[in-house]
Amino acid sequence: MKALILAGGRGKRLRPITDSIPKPLIPINNIPLIEWSIKYLKKFGINEIIICSGYRSKQIEKYLKEKKYLNCKIQFSVERSPLGTAGSIKKAMKMISDRSFVVINGDIITNINLKKILNKVNTIAANELRTKYGTMKITNNKIVKFNEKQNVENIWMNPGIYHLSTDIYKLLPVRGSLEGVVFPVLAKKKQLHTVKFKNVFWHSIDSHKDIESCDNDMKSKKYSKYFRR
Repeated sequence: MKALILAGGRGKRLRPITDSIPKPLIPINNIPLIEWSIKYLKKFGINEIIICSGYRSKQIEKYLKEKKYLNCKIQFSVERSPLGTAGSIKKAMKMISDRSFVVINGDIITNINLKKILNKVNTIAANELRTKYGTMKITNNKIVKFNEKQNVENIWMNPGIYHLSTDIYKLLPVRGSLEGVVFPVLAKKKQLHTVKFKNVFWHSIDSHKDIESCDNDMKSKKYSKYFRR
């Protein structure tokens, strides 16, 4: 099975870092995001990887060519202009001959068990939502309890990890959003499945604060065993 890493974003909210390097090369715990993505896929036996890149793609290619110890077959599907998640996948699927494939967002770091979504095609992981803010319990306009960051029970988010059938090709626009255009069609046809994950490590790197937060959590006693170098 092959996997696509969606790594073509400009990363504007991470400027000025992304003025000189692409988002996939931003170091988290001293290792670039793209390398964490590859290590994650390798843990589940996926060694053939297509990187959907765009902004400063040559820098990503140069970095990975120097990391021969990763022992993967890595190909690049380069966007000359932004295609959106659906367009990126459609373009890269020319390199896929299997009946299904994995897609992960290239700006996430997680310990979600990928094997659990491989039993059915068109399955996406679902991660229990965790608020970034403190929550309050209010009774009669008085705060009776204040909670720091916590899971919001039975509210599920899309963590950007998918197992898709190659039959999806005909639904993919040349330019557009997988989440906004394609998934709603599959959901309406009741052809979109999920596996729920509670109490997992998951960070999306979208801001400078995310870098610091993810880095600290990876080094914590609770999660460091998942991210040994």
